[in-house]
Amino acid sequence: MMMPKIKNSRWVLVSAALLLSACSSHEQQPQYAQVAQHPAIEGEAMIETCKQEAAHRYNTRAQRISVVDFKQYQGSYEILGSTTRREGFTCSFDENGQFLHLSTA
Repeated sequence: MMMPKIKNSRWVLVSAALLLSACSSHEQQPQYAQVAQHPAIEGEAMIETCKQEAAHRYNTRAQRISVVDFKQYQGSYEILGSTTRREGFTCSFDENGQFLHLSTA
């Protein structure tokens, strides 16, 4: 009579071991959120837009505007520049390269 109890308890142990091993196996999946994706931004077009906006603000020609620096941040871009009269400015762009605003320095 002891034989069926032993078989049943072995069956329970084997089932428990299979369930535990299935739960503990961890398949490594790539984490796509960690990969930074940078949009294709045309820096020259942004510089030209910045020059046009500054020329309009300072009532001069775009040829008289010089770009001093181009900075890329995590979610935006900034272009620093000045006029021939040494008036400094900063053009801000969003992450897609769309013009946001022109600030005086």
